[in-house]
Amino acid sequence: MYRRDRPLLLRSCPAALYNNLCVLPLPASGLAQFALVHGSNCELLSAVPSGLPLSQRLLHAKEGAGLNLPLITQAYWCVLPFRVLLVLTSQRGIQIYESDGSVMVYWHALDSSDAPPAQALFARGIAASGHYICVGTWSGRVLVFDVPAKGPNIMLSEELNEHRVPVTDIAAEPAQGQDCVADVVTADDSGLLCVWKSGPEFKLLTRISGFGIPCPSVQLWQGSVAAGFGDGQIRIFEASSGALHVQINAHARSISALDLAPEAGKLLSGAEDSFVHIWKLSRNPDSGCIEVEHCHAECVTDTLVCGARFCDPKGSSFAVTGYDLSEILRYSCV
Repeated sequence: MYRRDRPLLLRSCPAALYNNLCVLPLPASGLAQFALVHGSNCELLSAVPSGLPLSQRLLHAKEGAGLNLPLITQAYWCVLPFRVLLVLTSQRGIQIYESDGSVMVYWHALDSSDAPPAQALFARGIAASGHYICVGTWSGRVLVFDVPAKGPNIMLSEELNEHRVPVTDIAAEPAQGQDCVADVVTADDSGLLCVWKSGPEFKLLTRISGFGIPCPSVQLWQGSVAAGFGDGQIRIFEASSGALHVQINAHARSISALDLAPEAGKLLSGAEDSFVHIWKLSRNPDSGCIEVEHCHAECVTDTLVCGARFCDPKGSSFAVTGYDLSEILRYSCV
C-alpha cells in the first residue's frame, strides 16, 4: 500500500504529452531530481524525500532560427556507465546537457529535406544503452549517438530504419555482456515493437505487431517487453521471440506512462483515465512465463495523467504528473 506525501509545487503545468515525467534518484545525497516539459520550457527540480524542494530551474528551447520557439516533446536523464546526461527532444532537434542542465554539450538538428510539406517534425523517445543514446524521430528513424567518457565529442553512429511511422518511446535494459540478448526496444504510432541487441552495429532480433494501435510507452525487464497501448491494455512479450505472455485490460483510456522498478519487479502504469496502477511481475520457475499480480491503484481525480515514474529502483515511492496540475504528486509505501 502507498500513501500520498507532500507534493512538489511547479512553476507551470505539464504539457499533455505522454511520458512527461523523468526521475533521477541520487542515493548518495538522498535526493531525487524531477524533469517535465511545458511548451518550450523544461522544468528541473530536486527534492529530499520529505518533499521539500531544494532547487528549481527552467531550461528553454534555444535551438534553431525563427521567431517561434520550438515545443519540447520530452526530457530524459540518460544514465551511462561513466556519466549522466540530460536529453531534450523538440520540434527542431535534440539537445544534450550535463545532468544539471547547466551546460549544453551537443545539439543535433532534425533533417527536414525528405519531409512532406504538411509533416510535423519532432524527436521523441529516448533511452541509453551502454555508451549509446537512442532517440526516435517523426520519420520512424531511430538515431544512435556514441557518447565519449567525457567532453562534447558525441557522434551520430547509426540510424535504425525499421519503423515507418513516428517513434513513440524507447526503452533499454543492461544486457550484462551476454550474447544475443535483447537490451533495447523501440515502439511507434502503429504499435509496432522492434527489439534490438545494441553494439557498434545494432542488430534487430524481432518485430512485434501492434495491429494499428499506438504504443505510447514501453519497458524492458529480464528479457521481457512490457508495452502500454492506446486501448488501455498492457501486453507483456518475450523479447527474443515476440511471444505474448500476458494481456491486461489495465485502463479505460490510453496509457500515457509505464515505468519499472527493476529490483522489485514492479510495473507502474498511468493513463488518461486518471488512474495509476502498480503491478508485480514474476517469472514462473516451471513454465518460464511472466505472471502478473495487481498491487495498488490510485485515482488522481479529474486529472489526465501524463507522467508516472518510480522514485527509486525498489519501487518504494513514485511520482505522478497530470495536465493542468501545477504540482508533482508523490506517494510512498506505508
